[in-house]
Amino acid sequence: MQKKPLQKAIFLDRDGTLIHDRPGHYLSEPDKLRLYRNTPAALKMLADKGFRLFVVSNQSGVGRGYYTLATANAINDHLEKLLSRHGVKIAEISICPHAPSTPCECRKPAPAMGLRLMAKHGIDPSRSYMVGDKLSDMEFGRNIGVRTVFVKTGHGRSQSEKHGEKLAPSIKANDILRAAQRICDEIQD
Repeated sequence: MQKKPLQKAIFLDRDGTLIHDRPGHYLSEPDKLRLYRNTPAALKMLADKGFRLFVVSNQSGVGRGYYTLATANAINDHLEKLLSRHGVKIAEISICPHAPSTPCECRKPAPAMGLRLMAKHGIDPSRSYMVGDKLSDMEFGRNIGVRTVFVKTGHGRSQSEKHGEKLAPSIKANDILRAAQRICDEIQD
């Protein structure tokens, strides 16, 4: 029996990468979610190149008591619904609901969310990428063994000023669409 080949994937941070993120504010209502203008086109481009799409997001607002896990799930459901209107399917959304002060194995940059998704969905890390706007996203990508893509949206500019060379992404891009174009330029299959 022939073994099914591993798939390539894009792991995506949510706030500041796919959707508008207001620093210091926690998104706690689904109808307040706003996609970046280029998000659907970027994700469609990646999906058309055969990438499975995963969202991996720290949602400390749950652990801090700002909103419930049910609310976080409703926001993610709304995100999937908005993207599906543009023909984009997210394979799975995984969140860490813990506050930064709570010890856990799932909060980025810890690798648990990514490793679980890779094992469950048969993902080849050597053909996969992590896209995000924070140092924790870049560290998470390195921790799960994928190439990293840093976007300047969301917290990107302030993170770049604060962390500089520590970010060390494989690719830098102004936004999710430029990131998708750069990834597509790199891939061989």
